[in-house]
Amino acid sequence: MSLGISGAISKRFIRSPLTPLFLIAALMAGMIALMTIPREEDPQIHVPMVDVVVNADGLKAGDAVELITKPLEIILRGIPGVEHIYSTTVDNQVVVTARFVVGTNEDNAVLLVNDKINDNLNRIPIGIPQPLIVGHGIDDVAIVTLTLTPKPAAAQHWDPAALTQLATKLQGELIKVPNVGLTYIAGEDPEQIRVEPDPEKLMLYGVTLQQLVARLQEANKAFSTNMVRNDGTMDGVDIGGSLQGIPDIGLLLVTTRDNRPVYVRDVAHVVLAPTPLENQVWAYTRNGTQWTRTPAVTLAIAKRAGANAVTVSHDVLTQLNTLQGQLIPSDIQVQVTRNYGQTATQKANELLFHLALATVSIVVLIGLTIGWREAAVTAVVIPTTILLTLFAAELMGYTINRVSLFALIFSIGILVDDAIVVVENIDRHWAMRDGRSRLTSAIEAVAEVGNPTIIATLTVVTALLPMLFVSGLMGPYMGPIPAVASAAMVFSFFVAMTIVPWLMMKFSKNLTSEAAHEDHEGRLSRLYVAIANPVLKTRRRALNFLLLVGAATLIACSMFYFDLVKVKLLPFDNKSELDVVLNLPPGATLEDSARTIFAMSRVAGKMPEVVSMQAYVGTAAPFDFNGLVRHYYARQTPELAELHIVLSDKSQRSRESHAIAVDLRTQLDAQVLLPPGGVVKVVEVPPGPPVIATLLAEIYGPDQATRLAEAQKVKALFKSIPFIVDVDDSYGRPPPRLQITVDQDELEYFGVQQSDVNDTIRDLFNGVGVGYSYRGVDRPPLEIAFGLPKTGLTWNQSVASTPIPANNLPGARGVVELGQVVSVSQTLGSRSIFRRDGHFADMITGELAGEFEAPIYGMFAVDKAIEKTDWGSMPKPDIRFFSQPDNEAKPSILWDGEWQITFVTFRDMGIAFGVAIHPAFDRVAPNRFGTHAVLT
Repeated sequence: MSLGISGAISKRFIRSPLTPLFLIAALMAGMIALMTIPREEDPQIHVPMVDVVVNADGLKAGDAVELITKPLEIILRGIPGVEHIYSTTVDNQVVVTARFVVGTNEDNAVLLVNDKINDNLNRIPIGIPQPLIVGHGIDDVAIVTLTLTPKPAAAQHWDPAALTQLATKLQGELIKVPNVGLTYIAGEDPEQIRVEPDPEKLMLYGVTLQQLVARLQEANKAFSTNMVRNDGTMDGVDIGGSLQGIPDIGLLLVTTRDNRPVYVRDVAHVVLAPTPLENQVWAYTRNGTQWTRTPAVTLAIAKRAGANAVTVSHDVLTQLNTLQGQLIPSDIQVQVTRNYGQTATQKANELLFHLALATVSIVVLIGLTIGWREAAVTAVVIPTTILLTLFAAELMGYTINRVSLFALIFSIGILVDDAIVVVENIDRHWAMRDGRSRLTSAIEAVAEVGNPTIIATLTVVTALLPMLFVSGLMGPYMGPIPAVASAAMVFSFFVAMTIVPWLMMKFSKNLTSEAAHEDHEGRLSRLYVAIANPVLKTRRRALNFLLLVGAATLIACSMFYFDLVKVKLLPFDNKSELDVVLNLPPGATLEDSARTIFAMSRVAGKMPEVVSMQAYVGTAAPFDFNGLVRHYYARQTPELAELHIVLSDKSQRSRESHAIAVDLRTQLDAQVLLPPGGVVKVVEVPPGPPVIATLLAEIYGPDQATRLAEAQKVKALFKSIPFIVDVDDSYGRPPPRLQITVDQDELEYFGVQQSDVNDTIRDLFNGVGVGYSYRGVDRPPLEIAFGLPKTGLTWNQSVASTPIPANNLPGARGVVELGQVVSVSQTLGSRSIFRRDGHFADMITGELAGEFEAPIYGMFAVDKAIEKTDWGSMPKPDIRFFSQPDNEAKPSILWDGEWQITFVTFRDMGIAFGVAIHPAFDRVAPNRFGTHAVLT
């Protein structure tokens, strides 16, 4: 008989001395890959987001949109690779975000944006400062976070400034660890030498802020000139120096009044104090049922691109242990509040265990149904194929994560088919005992099933490949499945053609009687015939069977329609962390946010699964990938806070993290009272690609008033549906603002320059950086900052008495009080203005919990509510699922969020599968219309 490709391969390897070497090489290469391939919990998704931040001092949000936002959007839209452009415009500031297509290099994305902005600086309006360009990517996400907090007994000896100083030293040591990437300190509050003016004393001595700031800057200036000759040598020349310490600054002469010197200490308080930032970080430590709250800072450590998270995190913690008792005092405890290396190891080990368990199950099944020899061959073939696949995965740039290992587990049942087919056919040919040698029988057995095996392998690969063409954020999640599973199938085929026949020949030396096997095979055959014969006996019966299968399929599909079976794109994973995000209305103070977050911590602390908590008030917690997409790193204002909750290991608790999150949300809603406009969100680590919100409705319309009215109506509908929770919006409430108006008549009367008024107010409330007080090696310099203390940042009579230069003042005193030339009133600012891809839009966001947890149910529920609602004089919005409206004259709603990922995933898979199904059909089925069937 003709051997074909498969028989020829088998003939060459069945007795070749290279075959065992190939087997050993495959095992060694796979073991090396298993030890060296990077491990992580989730696939790396490179989706660069570049923020372009522009300070628009004095501009209302509506004016800033026209003057800055739109020109920037036009500039960024011309950059190749930009997928979406988002912008948020508030009073005095514009943030435009360019999101690049998945897979773009983060550094290249930042360079493209920077070059494009620089090439179009002429399009930036006059008077607008140059934009600040900040890039963010997956490699900025910290894999280890270390929270430094004093032990309860020593809490009174440590303040945020001292903790910041310790964290800075620790940061300097840990960056020495190989492959450590970006590091930063969350909640840092460094010390400064603060010069805090006393407006009343300034007025008493007739000293203006401009005089005081200028004197400090001049006295703290140092520079060098060219070298000079000095007694036969060439000496460098240094001029000036830095101010040294509080006494040096306090005794600095500012001016004289009435022939008496006026020093800095006469008109200002010079103190060593933390920066007047509106933020706090607290750590909660459990002691039985009691919790202790102590001040804290958190050191976040990311890894370099391509580095192994397991190795980096292990090295960081090893270095940390060596610093305990040396750099880190005994009264400081370091809480490891995030360790992605540990979770990646646990997840990889868990999946590798299941992979081994699946292999053992298949080997045992084959041993019970076919025989020990076949089981032994399979026990060698499957690990060899898996290890070869891991080697190929490392070469393709994949890592060991839950998706790539799922691909291996998924393919194990398929990749064993090739080996089983070859093993069974060789066994069948040997059982014929027709005079052929075992060698010839084995080769002909492989040749007999070789072509069908090739077709089956190519068909499976063709069926898997459509997942490789999924675009968007879901692409990197699904990409490893077809790549790794297809590699496993190809390796499985070659192992079946080369190693399996060689192993069968080796194991054939101790053959047992085939009688039991023949009888067992006969029983299986008889069972199959008994089931298949009645169905295939007549054409009518076969047709009835197909109709029955079709009806059963329709009934199964109808279960989705009648909600008998609930669907979700990806199941929730059992994580060890949760976040509670607090958004109070604009104008809330840091103290308001702290009180609310403390109340939430008391509720969360009652749950037995909670190990530790960290509260971040007025500052952002170290962000994860979900926080990167949602821009949680930008949460830097007093009304925003976050409670990070660390749960016990999943092996030590009965409830999964999702059940804990649902329970926590219920308890918070019942026990924590929020002011009007306040929102609490319980945020879980998503099982798949992160989105801005699971349920996201974008409202489009002809003008801002119409969009706002429609959005408020839709938001009310969101809240009316029981299983839609954590409802929020993008427009918020108008923030309270203090409007300081300059009286032009008074300026003219007193001869005051408006620039002096503006500079005085800015210096009072914003502060001025004077420079640094240098302290030598190993002692970081202290910033010298000028401005009001934190308690003085308010408009009162004292601030109003601040002197400003006056040229025409009667009596020639030379100064006039600030309050004499300005008036102050309370007003409301503008709402946030959001734009996406050049369209104005207002967003309503929500999550799903309870009866339904897939966005499709929330979408349909809101759609039904929209149809039933009486919209009165307002136009009822059109509902869109796929794209932004071309005509915004009529209001419309576009569903986004997780739905968009679901739609893109199945759209791309459907298109790719439609292209792939034709060649697959050609391979496996004869075509009555003339297509040649290659199945033999």
